Amino acid sequence: MSVRPVLAPYVPVADMLVQTYGPTCEVVLHDLSDPQRSVVYVANGTVTDRTVGQSFDQLVKQVILSSSLKDNFVANYYFTAGNGKRIRSSTLLIRGENGGLEGALCINIDMEPVYRQMELLNLYLPESPSKAEQTAQEPEQHVAQMVTALIDNIIGSSVIDSMSREERVEKVRFMDAKGIFLMKGSVEQVAQKLGINKVTVYSYLDEIRKK
Repeated sequence: MSVRPVLAPYVPVADMLVQTYGPTCEVVLHDLSDPQRSVVYVANGTVTDRTVGQSFDQLVKQVILSSSLKDNFVANYYFTAGNGKRIRSSTLLIRGENGGLEGALCINIDMEPVYRQMELLNLYLPESPSKAEQTAQEPEQHVAQMVTALIDNIIGSSVIDSMSREERVEKVRFMDAKGIFLMKGSVEQVAQKLGINKVTVYSYLDEIRKK
């Protein structure tokens, strides 16, 4: 899969980060103009088993909708990968010259060795108090614009009037899986762009979530 010129400078950055931080580090480059196949480059895919041609997983829920999003990045959020590994991740949103959301660079660190050491140390150390995080949130308008852009890219250039019910349900299924509907007002947006009403979108979601 080719890498668009706007994202190409991040390929050597990905390789540099992996060579700097070693085998527990993985860097994934996403092209958000094609959300269903957003992964265009992976440096050391052994951490989460990511491969080119896959889609994003944590981008909406952990980054775009995060209260920690500031200056186009979120640092040090945690998730469990599909292979069961616990991951510490940081994501940079990549914008084009016009400010539009073009891609994302994700750094994933395998925390399993650290957790094993912590479990051993916790046998001997008292629990430390948690530290409250105070972070500035990305303006709501910018978040809405990013989610809208993702919706547009997911629907793509499809001719809405000629789409079958199955095709519409599949679009809604993909958006639901990626967290699009966590954004306020997203159901109405999707309904309008698919040429259906929001009640139909909700019925699709009920059908999808029951399976």
